[in-house]
Amino acid sequence: MYGATPYWFVLPAFVVYAIFLLYPLGKAVQISLYEWDGLTLATFVGLANYAEVLTDGALRAAFGHAAVLIFFFSVLPLGIGLVLAALLVRARVRGLAFFRTVVFLPQVIAMVVVAVAWRQIYAPDGHLNTLLRAVGLDALTRTWLGDFTLTLPAVGLIGTWVSTGLVTVLLMSGMTRVPTELYEAARLDGAGPVRTFLAITVPSVRAEVVVALTLTIVAALKTFDLVYVTTGGGPGSTTTVPSFEVYRRAFELGQVGSAAAVAVVLTVLIFGVNLAVNRIGERER
Repeated sequence: MYGATPYWFVLPAFVVYAIFLLYPLGKAVQISLYEWDGLTLATFVGLANYAEVLTDGALRAAFGHAAVLIFFFSVLPLGIGLVLAALLVRARVRGLAFFRTVVFLPQVIAMVVVAVAWRQIYAPDGHLNTLLRAVGLDALTRTWLGDFTLTLPAVGLIGTWVSTGLVTVLLMSGMTRVPTELYEAARLDGAGPVRTFLAITVPSVRAEVVVALTLTIVAALKTFDLVYVTTGGGPGSTTTVPSFEVYRRAFELGQVGSAAAVAVVLTVLIFGVNLAVNRIGERER
């Protein structure tokens, strides 16, 4: 029988964790209480920077854009991944290992490279508009990354492309563990494919769904490089997100304290959302 782990056994790991995470986070909180341009003396302003996060329309819009990206990074890939994984696992497709590798490739490509490639696809003379013209749909061609209405969904679809492979692979790993006897029993009871999918497949991969949502929600809320490379927050401010606002305020506007406040609020939001997702997943298991 094993006793409790001595505290000194985990102390080195905690020290490393504190140095590289807790200390920088504490410094960010400290800086967020000051008005500072990064060069001159800082002025203590208390919670004024946090009040600005709540009252500034541009910042509220940035958090709203991040909420929209959650749909494209998390919800849409989850729906596609559930259907795609179920079809692939049940169909026993040959070369499944190769397919898993291919569909996972977007995860191992640097996001800057992905953003540059998709910027070329979305360009006025890019592949997407060329394809639309080739099939006679000239009226649908757009300046996809310059349209005030469509730019944010266009950026979001890049996130869908990146996240779908990860979600599909996670769900496939869970579905392969479901006993085939359950499907056979459901078939004997007269359950169709949709009923079987909803009653057996989906409940069996709840743990994988929670992991997928956790990873993709974090990716959606902290995305920066994708927005920076594809749109630079434009047109106007239609694609600004919290991480981009942190960069813009700290390095372009010289509002380091305000940028730190946005970063702290974003950190708390990410923690809260993912805590809620994990709590819901544990309660339903």
